[in-house]
Amino acid sequence: MTDAAQGLVLDAVRAGYGDTVVLEGVSLTLAPAATLAVLGRNGVGKTTLLATIMGQTTLRGGSIRLDGREISSLPPYRRARLGIGFVPQEREIFRSLTVEENLDVASRPGRWTLERVYDFFPSLSERRRNRGNQLSGGEQQMLAIGRALMGNPSLMLMDEPLEGLAPVIVEAVLRGLDRLKREDDLALVLVEQHARIALEFTADAMVLDRGVVVYAGPSQPLLKEPDRLARLMGVARAH
Repeated sequence: MTDAAQGLVLDAVRAGYGDTVVLEGVSLTLAPAATLAVLGRNGVGKTTLLATIMGQTTLRGGSIRLDGREISSLPPYRRARLGIGFVPQEREIFRSLTVEENLDVASRPGRWTLERVYDFFPSLSERRRNRGNQLSGGEQQMLAIGRALMGNPSLMLMDEPLEGLAPVIVEAVLRGLDRLKREDDLALVLVEQHARIALEFTADAMVLDRGVVVYAGPSQPLLKEPDRLARLMGVARAH
């Protein structure tokens, strides 16, 4: 299989912040339209992995390729233009702009338009004239996802999109993500503390322990063997 067919490829990536190395030799291959859950306890490198793919950390070794192109030295905005969308844990919407302005500012030509985002998240359409600071936490999360989609990515990185949301909002966000998975040719990397939800949503999973991959494979075996999942999650230790 060629890199172009493989989509995203990380090969022995070592990365972190400044002189601190967080990821140690992480490798993964994510095909177009594939789904990957990244699991592990707090502090093991999940957010750092997404930030490294996005170009927000210091790369100490290894390589990152997207559709056969080496992107390891590219700044984040160049990676975004090549098709990587990022939904950060902090959401980072523009609080002084309206919903529609937040979406418009990220717009790039392609299949994702305002109308399609509003169709996926109807509550955003209802609040399109409200500023970011007038939205609930759930609406802000939907806006962060919608804004990333407006860039028309081929790969979406999502850092704990369900964190802090009420159950009814979690269901709404999951419905949108499930529809996205079914209707769009988009690869998804999902970092999520709710391991069962993440495993039910994705085809494959990766478990990190202190920056090292301790499991990489199908999600279903971990769903069917909760004791194994607990052991894998238990070896991780916050630091």
